[in-house]
Amino acid sequence: MSTKYLFSKGILERKDNSINFKNEKGNNYIPIENIDEIYCFDEISFNTKLIDFLSKNGVTLHLFNHYEGYSGTFYPRDKYVSGKLTIEQVKAYENKREKIAKAIVKGIAINIHEVLYHYYRHECSQLKPYLDFIKNNIPMELEDTKTVNEIMLIEAKIWNGFYEQFKYFLRNDFVMNKRVKRPPDNPANALISFGNTILYTKTISQIYQTHLNQTVSFLHSPGESRFSLSLDLSEVFKPVIVYKTIFDCVNNRKLNVEKHFDKKLNYCLLNEMGKKIYISALEERFSQTIEHKSLKRKVSLLTLIKYDAYKIIKEILEDKDFVPFSMKEKQ
Repeated sequence: MSTKYLFSKGILERKDNSINFKNEKGNNYIPIENIDEIYCFDEISFNTKLIDFLSKNGVTLHLFNHYEGYSGTFYPRDKYVSGKLTIEQVKAYENKREKIAKAIVKGIAINIHEVLYHYYRHECSQLKPYLDFIKNNIPMELEDTKTVNEIMLIEAKIWNGFYEQFKYFLRNDFVMNKRVKRPPDNPANALISFGNTILYTKTISQIYQTHLNQTVSFLHSPGESRFSLSLDLSEVFKPVIVYKTIFDCVNNRKLNVEKHFDKKLNYCLLNEMGKKIYISALEERFSQTIEHKSLKRKVSLLTLIKYDAYKIIKEILEDKDFVPFSMKEKQ
């Protein structure tokens, strides 16, 4: 199965037993049996006939506005519904929230360390103080926390320290002074925001294939109008998927500030060419496989997100400690 990305204005419609995307260039037919996700990045019209067709075929539709803002996701009626698991998931939120939140933040730190250690080994000695901090201080600080707010403060400290390391190994025109999200104000922030959103929506699709409730989370507070569990599970994959892709695109000059970004007075966004290059690189990263130690077979990074969801289920139902994916341990 694959993902279809639509970048231009047009009409998305059912045509017999396939999907047709009609734009100024004409008709583009998309065989329904080859698609499990569609991303719309511009103004695209569709009707309930299409939605019903997508639902019956299990296709997820992710919608964005012209300025890369995530509008929402349509996914088919839940195939995997479990009242028992939902009840136990809520109980776990009440009784195990701090434990699972700590595991997520520890997983973030481990994967950031693994990503940066690559640059440290390639003659970037300036990274050593932060690497030592991640390896030695963070586990002790997490051990001493008592509340989720304290855990999230440590998470913020990890990410802020991570951003400060960019100046040591990224090209100068992609170094940022601070993380700015809405709207992103420079090319680095634009890549981070867009990449994180793609990862978030991919995680929604992976959790959809399990019995978990998307709205009951542990690190992030369950809130209105968002799938907060997807925010939780995507966090540990950001370093190995989003940031590794950014570093590769920037340092190997796949993306260029002048050619691939639209810069205005107070924001910076990828243009269509930039989006296509970046999304292609992200898809390649999602498809990357590792030799999983426990499963003893090759598994893609995208599938490993779903496996982390299964680990959450085992924590909830079997009291088996949730240990998020580690790029270092390959499991």
